Amino acid sequence: MLGTAPAGAADVPGVATVEEKRLEGAVPQEILRRSGFDAVAPEFAKALGAADSYAEAWRAVDRHGSGLWRRAVDRAQGRGAVRGDLSRDDDRPLYWARLGMTRELRQWQPGFGLSEAARTRLLDRLEQTSRGQDTLGFPRGKGPDGNGFKRIVLTGFDPFTLDRDIRISNPSGATALALDGTWIRTADGGAARIETAVFPVRWTDFAAGTVERTLRHRLPEADLVTTVSQGRVGRFDIERTNGAWRGGFPDNENLSRTETVPVTDPASQPQWTSTTLPYAAIAAARTGRFPVYDNTSVTEIPAGGTDPVVRPDGPTPGSTARAGGGGNYLSNEIAYRATLLRDRLGLHEALPAGHVHTPVLQFGTGNTDPATGTVTDPDFVRNRLDIIAQVRAIVQVAAANR
Repeated sequence: MLGTAPAGAADVPGVATVEEKRLEGAVPQEILRRSGFDAVAPEFAKALGAADSYAEAWRAVDRHGSGLWRRAVDRAQGRGAVRGDLSRDDDRPLYWARLGMTRELRQWQPGFGLSEAARTRLLDRLEQTSRGQDTLGFPRGKGPDGNGFKRIVLTGFDPFTLDRDIRISNPSGATALALDGTWIRTADGGAARIETAVFPVRWTDFAAGTVERTLRHRLPEADLVTTVSQGRVGRFDIERTNGAWRGGFPDNENLSRTETVPVTDPASQPQWTSTTLPYAAIAAARTGRFPVYDNTSVTEIPAGGTDPVVRPDGPTPGSTARAGGGGNYLSNEIAYRATLLRDRLGLHEALPAGHVHTPVLQFGTGNTDPATGTVTDPDFVRNRLDIIAQVRAIVQVAAANR
């Protein structure tokens, strides 16, 4: 497996990353204040200040990182007191509060000696715990009805394209918070448990193996795996094929990568992987107000060719990937990595796994200009809630048809 790296591993220690620098903007501060998450980073900084050894610092990181994830999940699922007036389904407080914590940890100068390697391990642990990656596991025993149950892994993403509109929310991350640790009744009447995690929108973390590290031990025990991200306007897509290509779109650190997706054992790396989700059943089901498409399109360089060609019905033999159905950004990459891991573990036939693209989460009419718009509005909230509900329904259909 590739080595792991925390947020901003390529940045100079002690200097805030590109993501962390956005915290100073009025919008992030408003989101933190109106959600009650504005105290998260200061409380974490206080705990770090009280640590007089690496072991105590590790415990503080573990406690506060895990606490942030639990707090965000509880808020999304209606547990605990409401602080602030942002709707509970909002994923943005988690994102901005985490960045406040990583900034504090990056700039912390303890009285005891702390090597940069040790700081890196602390940052890595903070990323894992505050994203639910370390708690992505299933309970033992029977389900709530006393019978067996299906095990579902679902992943989401942080907000992205923040320099275009810093107000942005990611419905896939919101869905992960809303569904983590929940029991559902599948379309065939059985019970299923959903466990979730959220991933960063950073090329470096993916190259360092964060997806494989998180999912490697979960896939063999899962009955269904779906990675989820925000995709096109007004529609869901079940992406049939994933490509081994990074297209270079800037990530949340404003870094670009144009290359073959870097994985272990590149000599055996396929250009394409495919979904094993029951795409036909999902597309045919009535899961919500947005249409759901079985998306078969890819972009390839045909065998013996030099120029990219769009293929509406999937790749041709011997072609080189330039975009999967889900494009060539990190949504395609997480789908590629998860399904490649499925295949390398010998689970292609046994494990339904693939990618779901949600509709773009849109603000209401009259609130589309980030320069003059508000951080939320009724249509924005309704759209996010509808997307969350429809992902849940899609999962119910998929679990019944595995």
